Amino acid sequence: MPRPIYFNGKFYSGGLNGVHRVADRLIRECDARLNAELAPNRPEAVLIAPESSDWVPDLRAIQIERVPAVGQVWEQLVLPRRAAGGVLINLANLAPIRHRRKLTMIHDAQFLFNDCGYPWRQRAGYRALAPRIAASSTHVVTVSDFSRRMLGLFGVARPERTRVIANGADHILGTAADAGLRRQLGIEGRPYVVMFGSPKPYKNNAVVFDAFADGIDDVALVIVGSAPHDLGDLHVPAGTLFAGRPGDAQFRGLLEGATALAFPSRTEGFGLPPLEAMLCDCPVIASPAGAIPEVCGDAVLYAGVDDPAAWRAAIVRLRDDRKLRQRKIAEGRLRAGPYTWAAAGERLMGLIVPMTGA
Repeated sequence: MPRPIYFNGKFYSGGLNGVHRVADRLIRECDARLNAELAPNRPEAVLIAPESSDWVPDLRAIQIERVPAVGQVWEQLVLPRRAAGGVLINLANLAPIRHRRKLTMIHDAQFLFNDCGYPWRQRAGYRALAPRIAASSTHVVTVSDFSRRMLGLFGVARPERTRVIANGADHILGTAADAGLRRQLGIEGRPYVVMFGSPKPYKNNAVVFDAFADGIDDVALVIVGSAPHDLGDLHVPAGTLFAGRPGDAQFRGLLEGATALAFPSRTEGFGLPPLEAMLCDCPVIASPAGAIPEVCGDAVLYAGVDDPAAWRAAIVRLRDDRKLRQRKIAEGRLRAGPYTWAAAGERLMGLIVPMTGA
């Protein structure tokens, strides 16, 4: 009999951020593949998740086991006992050191940098635990070759032991676009640029704010994911619009009408929003930093991380040059197409299934 598979669902105790979205989508894909297997050949699979979570998905092949409380102590001491004898899958950066037959996904090396925006206690905890978790894992997985190299460079995980499974982006196409947010913001039919708002220094919102400091004729700046008070000491240009935290349908509608998505990060372990934008026929302006060139290739316009004039010029080009805009839309579709959750799930199950053998 194959060993049972246990999925560490501690991350469901938090909200839906980038890491949690990836972990959740991968679990759904594993469930789909397990469900497609003939029952006699399918290993037992269990998702261990907190009772308090209201966004644990409905699954067909993976059983859901609810536990009353989760945290670091639970993850390091209780979870390894519950998963003893089985294969433990950890998809949100952390895992119990004591469990040896495990796969751990460490998404990036951001926690090693002081400008990552994490509280110092969290940074210290990650720095102490991540190398020990990686060393005790059968497989370490990350989301890009850039992250693989960074984890190796800083001694977190050896590159030759680290596998890359790129994120999918096609979830954005799973829901019909809702144009209601465009109408609500008063930007229907006019040029606008979308950017995820963040006070974290590495997200580098400041360079786009500086590009808009004196306004760009007839172009609005729309911030998603943050309210004005979330942006700390950043100087938000007059006239900036805030779209809150839209769901996938509203976000898709926002992207489909946009002049561009601005993605100015100084580093990224992967960079999912540009791919989401490409699938929605929205051109992208991005910084040539971190994993962004690896993921986006030549399908985007690049602007320097400290060059507001370059960002301004790129926005104006996409506003005024119809041929350039159509070319970038076509290139974006081709670039983003292979980044599917089905492909990611297939690669992940290709690592998990052999671990269930003797």
